Amino acid sequence: MIRSMTGFGEAAARVGEAHYFVEVRSLNNKYFKAVIRLPDEFQSLEPEIEALLRRALTRGSVFVSAKCTDASGSAAYEINHLALSSYIEQVRRAPQVASGQVGLDLGPLLTLPGVLQPPGNEEERLEAARAALLPLVTQATDRLIAMREREGRALLDDLLEHRDEIAGRLARIAERAPTVLADYEKRLRWRIDAMVQQAGLSVEPVDILREMAIAAERSDTSEEIARLGGHIEQFTELLSRAGRPVGRTLDFLAQEMLREANTIASKCADAEIARATVEIKGAIDRIKEQVQNVE
Repeated sequence: MIRSMTGFGEAAARVGEAHYFVEVRSLNNKYFKAVIRLPDEFQSLEPEIEALLRRALTRGSVFVSAKCTDASGSAAYEINHLALSSYIEQVRRAPQVASGQVGLDLGPLLTLPGVLQPPGNEEERLEAARAALLPLVTQATDRLIAMREREGRALLDDLLEHRDEIAGRLARIAERAPTVLADYEKRLRWRIDAMVQQAGLSVEPVDILREMAIAAERSDTSEEIARLGGHIEQFTELLSRAGRPVGRTLDFLAQEMLREANTIASKCADAEIARATVEIKGAIDRIKEQVQNVE
């Protein structure tokens, strides 16, 4: 079953007084690209999270957002009293403060560099975050994949409908092509005979047959019809591959299908075949749009 490249998944868990939340989204991309946003203190977990994503997903732009809310006292930042005292002393020496024109406000001083420092249990917090976040990333990714598979089923139905349209039009072309070629040979023979008689020339029959064979070869579409039929079979086989990324192969195959359809259109001047070819090209264009979203 094919899978879409667009999806969404989320997961959350509470560990003690800490609440962890992970969100995973994915969009179309020719290759795999991960964008991971973590709290500053957990940035070192990014390579592990990306490794989990790469094992589960092969294509698409994947966006991961993780948050942590810790209500415990151990999460509080510590005040560097020496740094704060140094800032206070410098502010007090300022003329505006020394003269009493401006009061001393401790709030802004707490935001100055070096005043607030992370809690001393960083390693413990990191290990706790690793134990909580990595399983949540896996859960959210599994839910994203489930959504991709649901969208993939809708894509599959649409692609099969376009495939059936192409196959039906190609069958009409294959049925009519021999008749068109025979009619073309008759018209060509008549024209050659008329031109020879009008010019009063004497032409050997073998020469006429040679020219007719060359012209018929240029207008023969049997090879293109056979190749397009083979592409349709391969297209069907790719759609049936379970859990394997086929989007890029489907895109390439759609280009080859369009190439054969264009060649048929250029070789054959029959109105009915021309209409069928236009319908085939329209269905292929719709396939090309849809497979851009297939993993």
